[in-house]
Amino acid sequence: MEIKIVELFAGVGGFRIGLERADADVFKTIWSNQFEPATKVQHASRIYVKRFGTNNHINEDIALVKSQNIPIHDMLVGGFPCQDYSVARTLSQAAGLEGKKGVLWWQIYRIIKDKGSSKPKILFLENVDRLLLSPAKQRGRDFAIILQSLSDLGYVAEWRVINAADYGMPQRRRRTYILAYSKESTLGRSMKDPTEWLFDEGVFAKAFPIHDYNETFPLCMNKLKSYSEMDLADLSEEFNKNNKLKPFENAGIMMEGAYWTYKSVPNYNGKYVTLGDVLVKGEDRKYLTDDFYVSEEDLPKWNYLKGAKHEPRKKSNGEIFYYNEGGMCFPDALDKASRTIITSEGGATASRFKHVIKDPIDGRLRRLLPIELERLNMFPDNHTLGENDTKRAFFMGNALVCGIITNIGKELVSRMKGGEI
Repeated sequence: MEIKIVELFAGVGGFRIGLERADADVFKTIWSNQFEPATKVQHASRIYVKRFGTNNHINEDIALVKSQNIPIHDMLVGGFPCQDYSVARTLSQAAGLEGKKGVLWWQIYRIIKDKGSSKPKILFLENVDRLLLSPAKQRGRDFAIILQSLSDLGYVAEWRVINAADYGMPQRRRRTYILAYSKESTLGRSMKDPTEWLFDEGVFAKAFPIHDYNETFPLCMNKLKSYSEMDLADLSEEFNKNNKLKPFENAGIMMEGAYWTYKSVPNYNGKYVTLGDVLVKGEDRKYLTDDFYVSEEDLPKWNYLKGAKHEPRKKSNGEIFYYNEGGMCFPDALDKASRTIITSEGGATASRFKHVIKDPIDGRLRRLLPIELERLNMFPDNHTLGENDTKRAFFMGNALVCGIITNIGKELVSRMKGGEI
């Protein structure tokens, strides 16, 4: 049996890599889309095509792609950006509700809605960890809109904020992952008891175990809507309007417009991969050219940017204030998982947030190579080869950790073989 996949906002293919590692015979990507509106040259799409071929890969604004041109599929996957998900009522009530233009969540919503009874059984989505708290002035509103949208479309859902390093992976990268199941599907029907699903029976619970339920923090039911007639525009305006609550913890489930949430603690006893483990050795050191080393001339800049600060600065009106900033580990520690890769990781210019290590072989300070950044995200070596080093680092700053996807994929395969999908 196969699980046919549509991959939206594909980037350089992290979801596809992770799922195919889980079981390439089961997970079959039948259609993919990647488009970057701000650039003329479609670098990420170019890498995707280079690795996976042109067949059914669409490099076009997803908003212009008609839903009927997207094939029927079993699972929709994608990492969509954290944007403004607010909903407004249109001037013509006949037109109903609309989200802001350019917000990619509403393209996911449109595609699923247009598929009707042929909608995918499973949605597997990724976003930044701050999604649960955005926007700052109305915490949780955006995530509430997403959950209610999923409920309106006929899904139940579970979510988890996962730091890859907590489960032995080589990078401290926290992301929000959402799994939604059609209510009519076997998986959807099996989600009944919130506590059992969250801690023992759920896909996240099996793939990424957490410590047992602590009754000191009760798992309570919460309603997304404060009254039954509330639509998405009302929810957008009213949810946590006074901003007094932190509605969503790092784990939870949603069923029939209600949600249960819990501050989970990872339960992992396996091997931990460190930054030092991914550094190039032997033949791979051929990629280590002089421009990756920190020069003696630039070292003071790096020391300043990485160091602690308590210094007077001047406001635009001439007023003096003191700027305070804590120091960062410099060079980066090799005996633990790396810090989060950022999109500006590439380039030789000194930066507070770029990784700099003391090379364990030659003892010199240097930046990380593109191949090492790929390894921190658990991509194949040289997956992004063909673009310049700065662009390759940018890709990895935007990417997910493939190992997270693989673990989820393995659990879904297990469920499928057990007749649950």
